[in-house]
Formats: sequence, C-alpha cells, structure tokens
Amino acid sequence: MCGIAGEFRRDGARHEADRLNAMGAALAHRGPDAEGSFIEGRCGLVHRRLAVIDLSSAANQPMLTPDRRTAIVFNGEIYNFRELRAELEQDGFAFRTRSDTEVLLWGYRRWGICELAKRLNGMAAFALWDADEQRLFLVRDRYGIKPLYIWRHGKALAFSSEIKAFLALPDFRAAVDPSALHEYFTFQNQFRNHTLFAGVEMLPPATVLKIDADGESSTRYWDFDFSRRDETISREEAVEETRRLMLRAIERQLVSDVPVGAYLSGGMDSGSLVAGAVRHIPRLTTFTAGFEMSAVEGIERTFDERRDAELIAYQFKTEHYEQVINSGDIRWAMPRVVWHMEDLRIGMSYPNYYVARLASKFVTVCLSGAGGDELFGGYPWRYYRVFRSLDRQAYLHAYYDFWQRLTSEAERRRLFRGAAGKRVAEEDNFAVFSDVFSGASDLRYETPEDHIANSLYFECKTFLHGLFVVGDKLAMANGLEERFPFMDNDLVDFAQRLPIQLKLADLDNMLTIDEDEVRKKVLAQSRFDGGKSVLRQAMAGLLPEEVMRRPKQGFSAPDESWYRGENAAYVRDLLMGDELACADYLNPDEIHRIIEEHMERKVNHRLLIWSFMCFEWWCRIFLQGQRPV
Repeated sequence: MCGIAGEFRRDGARHEADRLNAMGAALAHRGPDAEGSFIEGRCGLVHRRLAVIDLSSAANQPMLTPDRRTAIVFNGEIYNFRELRAELEQDGFAFRTRSDTEVLLWGYRRWGICELAKRLNGMAAFALWDADEQRLFLVRDRYGIKPLYIWRHGKALAFSSEIKAFLALPDFRAAVDPSALHEYFTFQNQFRNHTLFAGVEMLPPATVLKIDADGESSTRYWDFDFSRRDETISREEAVEETRRLMLRAIERQLVSDVPVGAYLSGGMDSGSLVAGAVRHIPRLTTFTAGFEMSAVEGIERTFDERRDAELIAYQFKTEHYEQVINSGDIRWAMPRVVWHMEDLRIGMSYPNYYVARLASKFVTVCLSGAGGDELFGGYPWRYYRVFRSLDRQAYLHAYYDFWQRLTSEAERRRLFRGAAGKRVAEEDNFAVFSDVFSGASDLRYETPEDHIANSLYFECKTFLHGLFVVGDKLAMANGLEERFPFMDNDLVDFAQRLPIQLKLADLDNMLTIDEDEVRKKVLAQSRFDGGKSVLRQAMAGLLPEEVMRRPKQGFSAPDESWYRGENAAYVRDLLMGDELACADYLNPDEIHRIIEEHMERKVNHRLLIWSFMCFEWWCRIFLQGQRPV
C-alpha cells in the first residue's frame, strides 16, 4: 500500500525533480517507509512506500527492469502474485525480489497491459512506463478499491493517488466543479468521473489509460454482471461453494510481512472474516468503534455495536481493542476527515477515521467486510421499491427516487446559488443516474429478480465504489492498509452467478406485501430482513447464533440525536455564522431552514447536515487555505 504520482509531458519539456518531490511529499502519510522518483524523457514518476510484502530496500519503488526499459509505481496488493510469478518463472523470467510489484513489471512484458490487468486478483492502481514505446499506462483495479486521479494541464497530464499532490504544484488552482457539486448534493456521491475539484477526474475502475505523444485512449477490461445467473445451482451447492470461496479468500488476503488485524463490528460480515482469519492467525488483533450513548434517543440507541463485537472477540479469543466515540469528537475530526477525503462521498465517515486511527497503533494491515451486502443482497428494504416495476423506465424512476439521498430537484433549486444554481437548471440528474446502467451488458427489466439484480449492479458501481474511495483515504491517513476479502475475484464471480432467490430469503414475502404498509425504513427493515441468505447459511456454525440472527446494522454515529443535543452548538457555529465559506454556492437561508427543521424534530436531516458541514470545511480548507494542523 503506497502513494503514487507523476506526470507525462506530451511536449517533451524537461521534468523538474523539485516538482515531482513536492507531489511525493504531499503523499508522505501514505508511505512512511521509503520514497523514490524516476525521470526519463516525457515521463516522471514518484512513489511513497508503506512496506507490506518484501520489506527489503530491493522492493522500493519506482521499480525498473534491469534493462531500464520498463518502470512502475504501484499502490495496492496483488493476492495471486505468487501464482503469477510461478507462471512467469516457467516462461524464463528471473526475479530479484519477493514483491508483487516485480510481478507486474514482468507480467506486462509477457502478457501486455490489458491481459495483465485481467489476471490480477487484488487491489491496484499503478503507472507503468514503456521506454521503447515512449508510452505511459495508468491502470485501476476491477472494483476501484484504490483511487487514481488525473489532472490535464496544457500538454501535460498529472496523476496521483490523492488530489493533494496536485495542490503542491504551483500551476494548480483549486476551484469548485458546479456539476460535481450538484451531483454530490443529489446522491451524496459522484456517479461520473469528475470530482469536486474543477479539472480533476478519477480514472474509472477496471480501466487502462494509454498515454503517448499522439494522445490518450482508454480500455475497460471488466465490469460487474449479475444478469447471467445460473438457476440450476441448488441451495446446498451454493452454501458449500460460498463457504469454500470465502475461507479461501480470507486466507489469500492474509499474505503479509507485517502484522494483520481485522475490524470487528459485531455483524456477520466482519465476524465471518475473523472466523476465517483465526484459523491462520490464532492471536488475531481486532478493533471496534462504539459510541457514548447517554444522550441518544430512539432507533439510534442500537448503533453501539461493542457488545456484539465483544461476543465474537470472546469466542475467537482475539486481542480486542475498542474506541469509544463521544459527541464532541466530531469537532476535532471534521477538518482532518475532509482534508483526507478531498472529494466528498458517502455517509458520515468520521467513525471510520477513528477506528482506522486505533487500528494503526497495532497493525499495518486490517481486514474489512465491505462488499458483502452489495454482492449478496444485504439491503432488502431498498429492493422492495423496485420489485414491482413493469419496465425499464418504471424501474429507473423508482430507484432514482430512492437514491436522491440528500435533496429533491425542488429543494436543489432553492439550495444552490451562483454558478451551481445555473447548473441545477442545465443538468438532468435522472440522466446521470440512468447512465450508470448504460455500460452494462444484457440487463433485463422483466421480472422482480431482474430488477433486484440490476440494483446490485448499480450499488456495486456507485455506493460500494464510494465506500472504497472514502475507506482508502481515511485508512491511509493513518498509514493503514485495508483489505476486502469479499472482493476476491473468484468469490465475486460466483456471487454474481447466484440466483436472487438464494440471496433473499423473503423474496416471496416481498411479492405479497402491500407497498402502502412499507413506507418507512424501520418497518421495511423489520419486514424484509432476509438478505444475504446463502451467506448466512454458509457462515452458520462458525459464528454465534446470536450474531447470525442480528439485523443488518450500518456503521454510523448517532448524529440525529447529537445534532439536536450535544453538537447543536457546533452545527450552528459552523453553518449559521456570518462568514459562511460555502455561501457562493449554497443559500445560507436554506441551510438555516433545514437545520432548524432538524432541531425542531420535523425531519431527520442528519445526512444533509453532515454534507453541509463537509462542504463548508472543504471550502475553508481547499479554497481559503485553512488546512488542519
């Protein structure tokens, strides 16, 4: 796990070492163990290393082949690198290190860039320079676990693991992209490749970008596909194979020359990872974040998962550590979280920052359960909104209504001002939403199973990708590598083939429920809690029965209560003062109205208030220069 950056100069202008070094210094938190740079012709590369596999200096980067014809900077881990290495050795390639990075170098020589990318089982973002062809390749993994940003300026292209490397360049100016801002305050995410920073794009997942003196071209080498379901798979076969692939994925992702631990929420996904990991690491270290609950009301009183996590930790005899987050902890964390997230996405993530900070004190690598819900159908209360759809348009409109997480079109017309307000009138976010499906192959809109499969595709492409981007930033802010066994290629491929009936135990019940009875999320969750059915059966016997019966619980602080109580003063101080940094883009009167509506218990606006606070800090940090110490 590392930080990478660099530039390609199409005009052939000489690279400045100081410029590359400034980009590398901005990524120092991602790689405290080593640093290096490489300049040749049009290409400049820089690397900051967090040593995980082959800790020797021979594995430092940039790494070059002995003939200096190929160079690479790489961020990530390739879990099947030993199998690929053995294949390359049989073909006559000689290795000088035990690293997965060197496998990428020789793999490119043997198979070419796209075939190499298809063979990788892991998480990766890398830049590879071919001196013979005078060509630079930028590559991102199947699922978009590792981020890679691009900034084009004049006849040059800069790239980096984080946008802050561009901030270190004297010719880069941070400015708001109104289109991305509009998209964020609709979906609390970005569905397109742009970012909140005008001119900065993210390389899409599963993409190879080729750059040379003649221009650029991109190739998508993989995509999610839930349309080719194998209806002949029996439940018994599905349970057995899911368990086998899950345990193998966990074992595969334990490869490391540094300590490995695991997040432990108390739910089935993280518990399954711990159950599998302790077979190979008897004294596994686990980490949980909980919340101080004395001033918390209603459903949020269930948000503290420490008791359930302790039950699993006790069963598997892990070395267990807990972080208790208090309401006041948001004040210290907010500017740091926004500084590291940069491009705002997905949910209230400061608890993730705190638990990663805790884990980094004990381990360098931490297993995470992200991906299980999106692959195995963990959100049944979302799917009930679309299962009665009659055709493509009905389906898209039903799901679009749900995924406007923050504001409706009418609310956005009141909220935005200036250039952002003009963009509201110009853009159709329903078209943005629909375009997510445009690249998929063979989607059908005929049966409830089709609609749910399409929803799984959408959520893997958008929501899960957002979780990965935020998770990478907040873990690497603390020098911690996160790994995701659910995203093992073999497990993903098998999960996509499973019939929907094996994922949702209550599918038949969904078809008989009157939709008028399931308007509220809490009621819907109580009615439809049969998600991940085959995964639950596969993990039965490994986890306590109490954990297996536990309803789905997201990792979220009780901010609805805290914003009305102990953090009310902080919310008002930040967003209702006279000097609002985001006032050029958002209407202060509308922000005030929404806050007061929440305080008066009329509407739960916790996601929207979080997003207001994030964007206010974004403007202070990136536009006004108020960077956290």
